[in-house]
Amino acid sequence: MTAEAQITLAPDAVICTEAVLTGTVTIGAGTVVHPAAEIRATNGPIIMAENNNVEELAVIENLNPDGETMFIGRDNVFEVGSKVQAARIGNNNVFGVRCFVGPQTTVTNGCSVGVKCSAVMKEVLSENVVIYGETQTSRTASEPPLIQSGQLEYLRKVLPSFHYLAQRASP
Repeated sequence: MTAEAQITLAPDAVICTEAVLTGTVTIGAGTVVHPAAEIRATNGPIIMAENNNVEELAVIENLNPDGETMFIGRDNVFEVGSKVQAARIGNNNVFGVRCFVGPQTTVTNGCSVGVKCSAVMKEVLSENVVIYGETQTSRTASEPPLIQSGQLEYLRKVLPSFHYLAQRASP
């Protein structure tokens, strides 16, 4: 974490010290931020709800105009190397390895952006949209992705054994 950051962490959030958090960032309960992940509140604050998983080399950046807050819902997974600048993110979404979501895109609930896929248009991804394949095909899934609560629980137990964690302010 960087010195200029104004970070608010939930007591049970697991944030590795090797992660880079800049600007005004709020991290919700049960969220895990892996080493080398970046959360950049460049143009405005970022508020992340509970039980999100931000994996290694993932970059979440607020590029909203006029200092607007980037809201991120709960139960989202930002896989290795994903780059997400979405204006707003709902609940239970999966951002695949090395995918890119631009700042004019709004992601609702239950969406999946596949490996190396992108969503860069000024658009709202409707619920349960899946973007996949070399041709960036999209369709609507019949059900949202499964919530990865078991993986988060495991990471909350294991990461402290191998990494230093960010210190939380005393109440």
